[in-house]
Amino acid sequence: MAVSPRVETPPPLHWDGAALHVLDQTRLPAEEEVLTLTGAADTAAAIRRLAVRGAPLIGVAAAYGLAMEVARTPTAEALERGAALLAGARPTARNLGWAVERVLAAALAAGPDALAPAAVAAAEAIEREDVAASAALARHGADALESVLEPGPVTVMTHCNSGALAASGRGTGLGVIAELADRRPVHVLACEARPLLQGARLTVWELRRLGIEHSLLVDAAAAGLIRSGAVQAVVTGLDRVAANGDVANKVGTYGLALAAAAAGIPFVAAGPSSSIDLRLPSGDGIEIEEREAAEVLAGASTVAGTACRNPAFDVTPAELVWALVTERGAARPVTADAVARVA
Repeated sequence: MAVSPRVETPPPLHWDGAALHVLDQTRLPAEEEVLTLTGAADTAAAIRRLAVRGAPLIGVAAAYGLAMEVARTPTAEALERGAALLAGARPTARNLGWAVERVLAAALAAGPDALAPAAVAAAEAIEREDVAASAALARHGADALESVLEPGPVTVMTHCNSGALAASGRGTGLGVIAELADRRPVHVLACEARPLLQGARLTVWELRRLGIEHSLLVDAAAAGLIRSGAVQAVVTGLDRVAANGDVANKVGTYGLALAAAAAGIPFVAAGPSSSIDLRLPSGDGIEIEEREAAEVLAGASTVAGTACRNPAFDVTPAELVWALVTERGAARPVTADAVARVA
């Protein structure tokens, strides 16, 4: 059981008015290296290699990447070229395309003489709104859990990283947990999130800085611990939500939702309304990113030439989601009408 005094977490992203400074999350927890980004190409590259990650945060970063690109070359052609490059960096998270579309539309609406200032203003607005969304959804998620949890200490499981490294402000799923920990004693079981270990490297790093009691959990042990009664709730972030409430999140989330449903405990998926894609009728239409085999095979003891599958996300059906939480409230039960209400 690890806990330590609270230490301020460095911001994962800082805009200085001309360049974007991001904490390279591939180097954590060993090093806190800051990268300086100046346009669409380097921002897209940072998103692809997960130096910047987390659905809300890659939306904010992409917005600034496009704004910097058009500030450097204030033409409609540069704007549209940068937008296409950034939107294609990662396919699953809705926030990325949503943010790029919003900056593109704002700049084009402003006209050729105001492309750059309009793009910057739109990017800054997206970041401000994401900070506010993190705070609001944390409260809504904690309120929903408080309404059903027994009084006293609780153990909450989470997967991947959905805290201050994944979004502006407090984060999404981990933000809900942090808010709950402000109200009662909470012990967090953090899944490793293989193969890139965002849970082991990033969530544990954040929890230690937050001073929240926690343990690292082998991914394969999660379902068994849920069944044993050791866990009172599962809370995760999310990357895209279809109109019917199906949720895409870090691969392994679906299994946790199945186990939570079987054990009769709440499974909460939390994220900003910008993650909801009402154009998709169901999760069957969500594109699942398949990453390079090297992420799995690096350092693995296996037969040379072994084929590998490396999907980065899976889809959890709406009926397994106890509550879908955004800054606009908690949808319970998760129906199409409830999703529209919090979108």
